[in-house]
Amino acid sequence: MTGRHQRFALLAGALLTASLAAPLLPAQAAEQLRLRGTVEAFEGKQLTIKTREGETAKVKLAEGWKISSVAKAEADAIKPGDFVGIASAPGTNGGNNALEVVIFPAAMKGTGEGSRPWDLQPGSTMTNATVANAVKSVGSSGTGPTLTLEYKGGEKTISIPEGTPVVTFAPAIESDLKAGAVVFVPAEKAEDGTLTSSRVVVGTKGVVPPM
Repeated sequence: MTGRHQRFALLAGALLTASLAAPLLPAQAAEQLRLRGTVEAFEGKQLTIKTREGETAKVKLAEGWKISSVAKAEADAIKPGDFVGIASAPGTNGGNNALEVVIFPAAMKGTGEGSRPWDLQPGSTMTNATVANAVKSVGSSGTGPTLTLEYKGGEKTISIPEGTPVVTFAPAIESDLKAGAVVFVPAEKAEDGTLTSSRVVVGTKGVVPPM
């Protein structure tokens, strides 16, 4: 890994450690939120988002806030030893089907390790873990690889249906926060309703944050 990519991987690790691991940390006074939606405006240190629920959220960006994007990756490229974050939900076959997959750079291995409830859709979970085994489906139309994930204290098997968004992290700049851009923003809500965030993941080049 080049020095530039290593620095970015470390930055991305700091960016998402809190957002993907927050449910494992002790409760804080501020409410932890994950905002998904599109940019309405970005002025100074304030980001205005139209959330997927149709509400308008004004988020104050903290001093030193960071931004990243996501780049398309391939499920077939995932191999044992890789560290991934997968949002999944129970499938009709009784197993777990992936809703999205994030392949972490090597420098981010261990970020938010574990499995916990997630709010991508009702009943979903987020599992950040090391791939112990990757089995490619044979003769099963519409089905991608099935991964066995191992994390401290547990194990989970998740199938990746064809068409599931699979991404890794990529650089982004402030000008990417233009009207209509899709964003994922982990935020804190204070008692007075003020929203603050130090991290933004933005969609660029046709690839949007799936988490």
